[in-house]
Amino acid sequence: MANERPSEIAPFPERFNMAEYFLYHNLAAGRGDKVCLRYRDQSFTYADVCEFSDRVGNVLRELGVEPEDRVLIALPDCPEFAFTWFGAAKIGAVITMVNTILPASDYAYYLQYTRCRVAIVHHSIADRFEDVRSTAPQCHHLLVVGGDGVRNPSFERLCETTSPVCETEPTTPDDLAIWLFTSGSTGRPKAAVHLQHDLPWNTERYAKRVLGIREDDVTLGVPKLFFGYATGTNLLFPFAVGGTATLFEERSTAETMFEMIDRYRPTILTSVPTVINAMLNVEGAMDRYDLSSLRFVLSAGEALPPEIYHRWVERYGVEILDGIGSAEMFHIYISNRPGDVTEGSLGRVVEGYEARIVGPDGSDVSNGEVGELWIKGDSAAICYWGAHEATKERFAGDWCFTGDQFIRDDEGLFWYQGRTDFMLKVSGIWVSPIEIENCLLGHPGVQEVCVVGKPDENGLVKPLACVVAAHGYDPGDELTASIQVHAKERMAPYKYPRWVRFTDSLPKNDRGKIDRKLVEGELTGLQDCQDS
Repeated sequence: MANERPSEIAPFPERFNMAEYFLYHNLAAGRGDKVCLRYRDQSFTYADVCEFSDRVGNVLRELGVEPEDRVLIALPDCPEFAFTWFGAAKIGAVITMVNTILPASDYAYYLQYTRCRVAIVHHSIADRFEDVRSTAPQCHHLLVVGGDGVRNPSFERLCETTSPVCETEPTTPDDLAIWLFTSGSTGRPKAAVHLQHDLPWNTERYAKRVLGIREDDVTLGVPKLFFGYATGTNLLFPFAVGGTATLFEERSTAETMFEMIDRYRPTILTSVPTVINAMLNVEGAMDRYDLSSLRFVLSAGEALPPEIYHRWVERYGVEILDGIGSAEMFHIYISNRPGDVTEGSLGRVVEGYEARIVGPDGSDVSNGEVGELWIKGDSAAICYWGAHEATKERFAGDWCFTGDQFIRDDEGLFWYQGRTDFMLKVSGIWVSPIEIENCLLGHPGVQEVCVVGKPDENGLVKPLACVVAAHGYDPGDELTASIQVHAKERMAPYKYPRWVRFTDSLPKNDRGKIDRKLVEGELTGLQDCQDS
């Protein structure tokens, strides 16, 4: 029956390994010959991925990796990433994943912080790891994917010479499994420590019940696999139901995404608002590319402005399901649903999670009032590794303090207002930069925008808008005045940007989000237009 409540989700068994849950169950389900992974001109079946992952697991064991030892993965989106992820998981090692575009100093930090026994890295960045390896004596082995095997062992050669069958470590649901790094917006990235059951727990509730992901789905991602958002949507979620993931190493530019959609015909696209907006600004894309394969697009990582949502749906007829998640909770815990999208909102709480909107005094605020989001669910991390004080600031019992400001309305919809540390107090009233940005994006001359606070001549904070002008618009006083009038006509007067500064581009972090801290730091380098 359409209104029948979904059946209860069975508890995880006493012996539980997440590699079995996500990958190896597909063999028992008869999907061994089904293609599950596509990369360039290569296709891999579930039997292929299981065998390659078993080989990686055996290599790691032969190198001395024990259960709960850390394995560091620094690979682009390629088949070897998947093989390493599942191979490490199968032997009970703790997975850690980092970006492949970092300087050597950052890799030194990750090697020292994780104290990994083995690091598996791409040949394109092997020199950066080699330069700093001496600072991390706990890293006994550096395996290079695509390497020549001269300075460090070749990943491929080791895998070729080991057994294709690997015994599963008999882990429990509460054993350590994976570290997911925070974005590091307030300092060095910290690792949120997750257990074997955390990622499957969210998969059962968000991927299967909210998204309705299924065996015939083909996934494609803008964010790269090292980021937990993509690890879930473009590897773990499709594998959990017998679907197919598609990978590519190239940068996720707007043109690249159109080309990959044409090539792989995905049904689910994982994206972020910045790239959705960039795709909308590709001239002639609607005539050149076919997006009819898509069932829906996922968006997270930053607020999705209603203006961008409307333009996308009007042009391509594909829903965008905006949601919010975090490294601390592994994945999405509030989301819009297929066929039930309220543009501008983040939707409703995912089944199994609980949410509170809390004021400064620690008590719940009324619907319609702004407060900090607290979230509760069994995918929550147990701590930040090596950061006791930060753990106490973020976790209390079953609750995680997100640091995000929200409003919940009477219908149970959640409306994002911004990070607590990015809220602006203007004329004695708290103002969300997100609200101002959403308004300004409705102006045809604004392609991208980031709003930050700037003291005026009296030392009082007022909104400043950093704007990338749309094609065909001159970034000068005339456009500044037009943007300010647009804002004054649509918001309370104190919210309009007192200054508009133009730039060719806005800085992004490694998750593809506009980096507000960098914007604030670069203000002096931007063209300043007069206040009006």
